[in-house]
Amino acid sequence: MSRNLVLIIFYTQLLRSPVTSNSPICMLLVSINRIIKICVRCYVGLPESNGYIYVEANGGLNQQRTSICNAVAVAGYLNATLIIPNFHYHSIWRDISKFSDIYDEDYFVSTLQNDVRVVDKIPGYLMERYDYNMSNVFNFKIKAYAPIQYYRDTVLPKLLEEKVIRISPFANRLSFDAPPAVQRLRCLANYEALRFSSPILDLGVTLVTRMKEHSANNGGKYVSVHLRFEEDMVAFSCCVYDGGKKEKEDMDAARERGWRGKFTKPGRVIHPGAIRMNGKCPLTPLEVGLMLRGMGFDNNTSIFLASGKIYDSERHMAPLLEMFPLLRTKEMLASPEELEPFKNYSSRMAAIDYTVCLHSEVFVTTQGGNFPHFLLGHRRYKFSGHSKTIRPDKRKLVLYFDNPNIGWKSFKRHMLNLRAHSDSKGIEVKRPTDSIYSFPCPNCMCRVNKTVDSRSISAS
Repeated sequence: MSRNLVLIIFYTQLLRSPVTSNSPICMLLVSINRIIKICVRCYVGLPESNGYIYVEANGGLNQQRTSICNAVAVAGYLNATLIIPNFHYHSIWRDISKFSDIYDEDYFVSTLQNDVRVVDKIPGYLMERYDYNMSNVFNFKIKAYAPIQYYRDTVLPKLLEEKVIRISPFANRLSFDAPPAVQRLRCLANYEALRFSSPILDLGVTLVTRMKEHSANNGGKYVSVHLRFEEDMVAFSCCVYDGGKKEKEDMDAARERGWRGKFTKPGRVIHPGAIRMNGKCPLTPLEVGLMLRGMGFDNNTSIFLASGKIYDSERHMAPLLEMFPLLRTKEMLASPEELEPFKNYSSRMAAIDYTVCLHSEVFVTTQGGNFPHFLLGHRRYKFSGHSKTIRPDKRKLVLYFDNPNIGWKSFKRHMLNLRAHSDSKGIEVKRPTDSIYSFPCPNCMCRVNKTVDSRSISAS
């Protein structure tokens, strides 16, 4: 029986059955792939590389993570050698961290060694052709969410010709609808190979322990909340809150610093009210507190708040802390000395938040973005699809928040319905255009990535 036929049978059965990591479907697939592996020719090492791929990962922590996982998948598909991805410095995040500052580089390389070659630099004899200057290397400008076939038909010939190619920028440059072998490499990279560097991981685990101790009255269980109410987030949203003239001055200055001229182009009209009604405004700490209390979390609930520096924090955080006195942040759990090596690096600080949120009983996301999307998928993978995640419908929230006639009983009823809707979804199977990083089932959840040979459908 061919491997492709087995996969077709599996997906047919999958559509008819609920899927969990221990389900009969998953167990059947694992068993079949073990049999196939015995019958498949065993490779001694990897075949000769077709060349070197250098990618530049742009954005914040989790957008860079997307780039890394996609780069691994593309390199494996093209039978290429991947250079450790370079992190692009951005004026918003202002983080000069390198790959090894965020992730355990040796662990990354060793975990992938049977699937993808990964090295830290291009050999000198090849770079000599380009005067040792990466800007002289041919750079592909690839459209967003390009199909894997584009890499086979367009990128591979140039790779074979040049032996070194560059792809910059690289975030979201690979379609989510890809063959199983490509998805397997994404899963392998995201859930197995990418491990935070020891300094980040050690502090993250320490804070998880402290948070559980702080939550002793709740059986060591705590709720994590991702709050996006930093100055740059509020400025970019173009939403208006109740800060009056000072808020306007602060936001105008922040927009000019971060996006010079973007919001002041002639003819551009911004409608804050329409943005809010469309559910695009970041929730304030007060709104988050009201939502959580309405959902049934009382003032004895232990909360870990993941965020950057809250805009006008003294004013905005006061009501949230009053509603949830057991709320803690990494700055409250860790000493200044413990945070000192990380505090000027936004990605490293985000990685600490990520670790504490990953181990929470419930995760609440208040705004879209790569952080909650990756965390949502990672928690599904870690807890076999049964993680508790609250993703409120912000369009509905706005209607309730802005209704002057709504009473607390009515508001609470609506909040409980929103929470129930989140809880009722349980495990969700990835649709073709969904992100595999948010919906790891079935591609990653059946844990067959250690047994299937991805090179059987590679482009080489």
